[in-house]
Amino acid sequence: MIDGTGMPETAVVIGGSSDIAAAVLKLLAPRRLRSVVLAGRSLENLVQVGNDLRGVGLQSVHCRHLDVAATASLAPFTAEAVGILGQVDLVLVAAGQLGTSVLEDLGAEDVSSLVATNFAGPAALVTEFAKYMVHQGYGRVVVLSSVAGVRTRKANFVYGSTKAGLDGFATGLSDALAGTGVTVNVVRPGFVSTKMTAGMKPAVFPVDAQAVARAIVRGLETGQQVTWVPPKLRYLFAVLRLLPSPLWRRLGG
Repeated sequence: MIDGTGMPETAVVIGGSSDIAAAVLKLLAPRRLRSVVLAGRSLENLVQVGNDLRGVGLQSVHCRHLDVAATASLAPFTAEAVGILGQVDLVLVAAGQLGTSVLEDLGAEDVSSLVATNFAGPAALVTEFAKYMVHQGYGRVVVLSSVAGVRTRKANFVYGSTKAGLDGFATGLSDALAGTGVTVNVVRPGFVSTKMTAGMKPAVFPVDAQAVARAIVRGLETGQQVTWVPPKLRYLFAVLRLLPSPLWRRLGG
């Protein structure tokens, strides 16, 4: 069960080897978290994260290979995770891939793969868990979106558009779940220094994985529906969304 401070006992993490997901779990482990299912494409990376989590006191860690783009595996995985945990208090969606937005380097398979990995697969899997949580009567879903999806720019238009899709899905799901006991928190970080962004030039107001993790935990504590990291990006993008397209194209490189 989720306690009065929003802290979960159990969690399923999609994209369990991401730096942000690992940072969130390390904050939750000493609070109340007792059992976790980590899912992702690289079982080796998941096992490494699991060992790190055991090092901070979380003993019950289960690692499962999962490709969110493999639609047929999503319902069976949901059932397996429920069977392992007995109850699912929190689902954290941290799966994602940057890819490229250099037009001449993009093929149909590249675009399709990014859409499946960043949007379609996570949306389908969240739907499975949301249905279970409604039946359970409670639960929290945290979806890692991005400010890249608030207004897509030319430098990452494929990644940004997939995040825009996932963001819209998650905010709509939040409305659809109103009154069920299940809530959704959409997290919109700016540039985050992680292994996924290694070698990239930081954008304005960069943060690290630990800062995002702290914001997510605060969101659990306060029941937030949307979390901007850092918070000032909410106001910046309120302006950027209104910029004329010619000016946005100049800034969006």
